[in-house]
Amino acid sequence: MRGHPRRGEAGRQVTSLPSPGGPSPGRSTPRRPASERGAEIGRRIGVGLMYGLWKPRVLGAWRVPASGPAILAVNHSHNIDGPMVMGTAPRGTHFLIKREAFVGPLGPFLEGIGQVKVDRAVADRTAITDALAVLDQGGVLGIFPEGTRGEGDFASLRAGLAYFAVRSGAPIVPVAVLGSTERRGRLIKGLPPLRSRVDVVFGDAFEAGDGSGRRTRKALDEATVRIQDRLTGHLENARRLTGR
Repeated sequence: MRGHPRRGEAGRQVTSLPSPGGPSPGRSTPRRPASERGAEIGRRIGVGLMYGLWKPRVLGAWRVPASGPAILAVNHSHNIDGPMVMGTAPRGTHFLIKREAFVGPLGPFLEGIGQVKVDRAVADRTAITDALAVLDQGGVLGIFPEGTRGEGDFASLRAGLAYFAVRSGAPIVPVAVLGSTERRGRLIKGLPPLRSRVDVVFGDAFEAGDGSGRRTRKALDEATVRIQDRLTGHLENARRLTGR
């Protein structure tokens, strides 16, 4: 979600979002509740595709809470990162996905498997409401905190992750996907080589807040700094574990 960017206290870029302490943004109910059953179907499809086309090596999946709300914060350097996490996470995941992906028959399919459409050009209140509803219902929300594909190093975070974590109280599970951009496939240039290894490393869940219960803009900025420290630390550890 992208509003008018401004700088947080430590120089991290954050975006304009509704006040963390205010009422739920937008309408009181989502346009269409993201389906938990759909997300589980999506997970099973992901298992078949990801393990059929590549060789995922999954570390720490047990760190994802077995029940209750959780947020998976995933680095993003390739288009397969989201599907790879969907197919390797132990629970169905509702990812925030750019609206540009919801075109043609792919749109109804993504909605059917519980994914959440977001307009990155504005502070999309409907998407915010839908995402909070996922967490309110005890589901798993997947977020690329960098906002778009890049180096996948968590170097620049947007405020959405901190907002959802502070607003909902859900724990954040850092996830590092490594190996998706190392080499290009011979058959399909835009994908990693078929049957190549891709590592997915889940980290320890943590709370974004400082324990004070504050939901102010200052608390949101501070949470963004803490989150970035935890995510970059997890990524460094994942690289050591995998040798990547």
